[in-house]
Amino acid sequence: MSIFSSNNHWFKIALSVAEINWQENNLAIVEINGKIITLANHQEKVFAVAYKCPHASAVMAEGYIDGVGNIVCPLHRFKFSLDKGRNVSGEGYYLKTFPIEHRKDGIYVCL
Repeated sequence: MSIFSSNNHWFKIALSVAEINWQENNLAIVEINGKIITLANHQEKVFAVAYKCPHASAVMAEGYIDGVGNIVCPLHRFKFSLDKGRNVSGEGYYLKTFPIEHRKDGIYVCL
């Protein structure tokens, strides 16, 4: 049984991690089917999160990934877990995350 509703679809975003246009901070912005999201590359694993911070709408790709693998908002430095979106710096917000699959023919995200 799938945990995703029938309204969710998988979209191919790249052939490989190297094909993604990463910024120096290991973050990237992509538009998929009209939706803009942020990609994060931590230890050669790709994560997909919301484009904007849930607190004050800062663009997450303008932040950075800290040493333990959290994405950090550029505005107020709120930290979020890349895999679950949980706010780990204590403010109580959640950053939307999207499932990623590394398949033989590329990297896919589910929206």
